[in-house]
Amino acid sequence: MGSGDGHTLRAYHDRTKHSVASVRVGAWPLDWDNRPLPFKVSPELEPIPLPTDLPGSQRLALDVIDGVGGTGRPLDLATLAHLLYFSVGIVRQRRWSGGEIFFRAAACTGALYHVDVYVVTAAIPGLDAGVYHFSPHDFALRRLRTGDHRGHVIAATAAHAATAPVHLLFASTFWRNAWKYRDRTYRHCFWDTGTIAANLLATAAALDVRTALVTGFADEALRALVDLDPMREAPLLVAALGEDAPPAPPPPPLAPLGFATLPLSRTEIDYPLVREAHAASTLPDEDSVRHWRSSPPPEAPRDDTPDVALAAPASSVVREPIEAVILRRGSTRRFPRAPIPADALAAIIRAAATSAPLDVRAPTTCYVVAHAVDGVDPGAYVVTPDAAALTRLERGDFRRTTGFLGLGQELPADAACCLYWLTDLEPVFQRLGDRGYRVASLEAALAGGRTYLAAYALGLGATGLTFFDDEVTAFFSPHATGRSVLFHMAVGRRGQHTVPRDA
Repeated sequence: MGSGDGHTLRAYHDRTKHSVASVRVGAWPLDWDNRPLPFKVSPELEPIPLPTDLPGSQRLALDVIDGVGGTGRPLDLATLAHLLYFSVGIVRQRRWSGGEIFFRAAACTGALYHVDVYVVTAAIPGLDAGVYHFSPHDFALRRLRTGDHRGHVIAATAAHAATAPVHLLFASTFWRNAWKYRDRTYRHCFWDTGTIAANLLATAAALDVRTALVTGFADEALRALVDLDPMREAPLLVAALGEDAPPAPPPPPLAPLGFATLPLSRTEIDYPLVREAHAASTLPDEDSVRHWRSSPPPEAPRDDTPDVALAAPASSVVREPIEAVILRRGSTRRFPRAPIPADALAAIIRAAATSAPLDVRAPTTCYVVAHAVDGVDPGAYVVTPDAAALTRLERGDFRRTTGFLGLGQELPADAACCLYWLTDLEPVFQRLGDRGYRVASLEAALAGGRTYLAAYALGLGATGLTFFDDEVTAFFSPHATGRSVLFHMAVGRRGQHTVPRDA
């Protein structure tokens, strides 16, 4: 058993579901004059500019989206800068009547970019050992602590990936997302971290940098290391980069930092439900992490009789490196109701289903509604556990249904296909406690992030969408009975109008 018994996060999930009634009753106008700053800025800290002459890769996008590293490239500052830029960097800007939007490399709910990255590193070529905050607005690091503090991360993670020279800590500032999404922000913490992690894994694989994702850690220890405000911020994930680093020295004592940051908004609104969800899913110390991580593995998924084999991709592949795909990836805002090849859907499903390098697993099941896929009858399907075939649940034209399930939007109705990731949360809570919600949400978002990358690598478009929770489950039932939907993507050919990121 992990943190808590799952009751708090089950209640959180249920209370933040979308329904027809909740969307109608809960609609509220956005206070654009109070829109939060999309960056955490510490004016008193001097920037350490990152190199912009970034090392490219020659590995094709579809070969690295699975996030499997190669020979183990040593880390230096230029490689670190490359990984940061293509996971959380600003890749373009756009002015509009309300101001300016700085679009990032990975998709984010509402283009609000509430996830920050902190770097805890040994000395690597070009960068002294220390703890740094990555500042995307000027592509720089800002030093928070001097010296090698990896020992704090190693202790907090119960020595998982202890030989990595660099650890990235992902953390959310809740208000930067809650301004628009209120109590649903804790869901979005892991949705958005997952899409960032998908970019990071693919880019790291292209550069042969070994990467491990760590979901089990003592939250308070990492919060103190980078001095997060416990009422407003929270650590979400650790990514260990590289290997064969010298042993970390004993962790030095931590003094509070207290660096001032620019106000995010005129006023901030607290959403206690978000804080309560995070508090219930925390782990207090190294022993708790070790015990939580020792939970038994999930049961093998049940076999489904395949109806449609998923062929390997052929002519539909666009031969580009992952960096080029990330730079042109966006969130498609128009699908022209044109068909896509069956091998393209096969490539997307295989990429999304690749096992991520996580310390703990809570796998999801992918369901598909095919509207216009060559060689696949329109209808509802579930992906087999080996991601090699589809099992048909029902034939039919479900464009109107998927439009409704996606909160009445046209995008899922117009797409060539829609993908939904569902999981039975009860076994997850039984194995992993409340913290299991983080893992399941992250796994679903990793699949969604890889769907983005694979679709664009194939010359297609994709967008992540919200949904009516119980209605999605009901549509795929009885197969999906008892399961909860955690992520939803629409895929198809791109129309004339796209925007660079989720809005």
